[in-house]
Amino acid sequence: MDQSSGQRWFEALQQILAGTHLWRPEELAPALDEAMARLGVRTRVWVIDYEQTTLLPLPQPGAPAEESLPIGGSLAGRVFAGMKSQVGDGGRHWVPMVDGTDRLGVIEFVADTGDPGFLRRCELVGGLIGHLLASTSERGDLIERVRRSRPMSPAAELLWRLLPPLTASFDRAVVSAVLQPCYEVGGDGYDYAVDDGAMHLTVLDAVGRGLEAGLTCAVALSALRASRRAGGSLTDQARAADTAIAGQFRDSRFVTAVLARLDLETGELLYLNAGHPRPLVLRGGRAELELQQGRRLPLGLEDRVVEPAREQLLPDDRLLLYTDGVTEARTPGGDRFGLPRLVELVERNAEAGLPAPETLRRLSHAVLEHQGGPPADDATLVFMQWSATAALMTVPGALEPGGNEDGA
Repeated sequence: MDQSSGQRWFEALQQILAGTHLWRPEELAPALDEAMARLGVRTRVWVIDYEQTTLLPLPQPGAPAEESLPIGGSLAGRVFAGMKSQVGDGGRHWVPMVDGTDRLGVIEFVADTGDPGFLRRCELVGGLIGHLLASTSERGDLIERVRRSRPMSPAAELLWRLLPPLTASFDRAVVSAVLQPCYEVGGDGYDYAVDDGAMHLTVLDAVGRGLEAGLTCAVALSALRASRRAGGSLTDQARAADTAIAGQFRDSRFVTAVLARLDLETGELLYLNAGHPRPLVLRGGRAELELQQGRRLPLGLEDRVVEPAREQLLPDDRLLLYTDGVTEARTPGGDRFGLPRLVELVERNAEAGLPAPETLRRLSHAVLEHQGGPPADDATLVFMQWSATAALMTVPGALEPGGNEDGA
């Protein structure tokens, strides 16, 4: 890229950033297209729906009406699934759109160019627009409306606002989550945080259905976070949740949960299991063990005896946390999804070398397809891989030739 071309790209990015202070959500896609038009490039922004099955175009004045693009069976969908940019027909260049490493959709860049560095610069813009879309979406409802195929329940609306992004990657690990049914989820939740060389992971399943379960999950999640952010241990966090749930609700509500802390330097895993399905550890692409220790009563039912259990993870190990809505999912004829089927699918996807969020997307869709209709219970999966390479697989272009293999 010569100096004058680089200057024009810099000016386009400057134009985008200068307008972000006052943007409304509906201005994002037109503003990007206007800025890139100065370079002879046209753009279209596509966002992923909540079901994670379809890419949908953001409204753009003057642009032709576009049909949605399926994740399976379209080039744009393959870019979203694999986090690898692709060049299609008619000068169309497709790049992932991410907020950090959280997959938000793809951006279509249309240009007649032979510049070998064009895709790399488009990926840079895709990362910038992903950040801006995530922040701008909080200012209005348009992006949320585009992503939804039907109304969301009050419980789901509450929980989605409390949860961190579905995917986050760090220099040594990646964590990803998925929840179904996305419009009706009530009692399930998850959380994670990385500080001081340690990753904290939580998965929760509140008793009950709908808004009642959503409120219970919200109280537990808030209590766990407050204790963790005050420096509390896993035991302290569980006790804080016990107190908060018992103090807020007069009936016998409780939340099953797994609380875990992974030392990202040594691989030592501490965990508590509060009446929840046992987590799985995958090693070498196979389900190596279930974590059976560290058990206590569900959160909300005081249990002051149990201390966290310990397990030593190895580099590249994968940790899978899930709620019982996954293994208890049934066909109309009553056939359970079951743990053996879950293990088989996890192993198969591990062998395929898919990015962590794509592994979970496929797992959650397998659960939905098994049921053949609306699920009877919330189904949540949280997947962590202790691997620098796995983390880079969620960064567009990082493992491509000339990319960012060393993480720098």
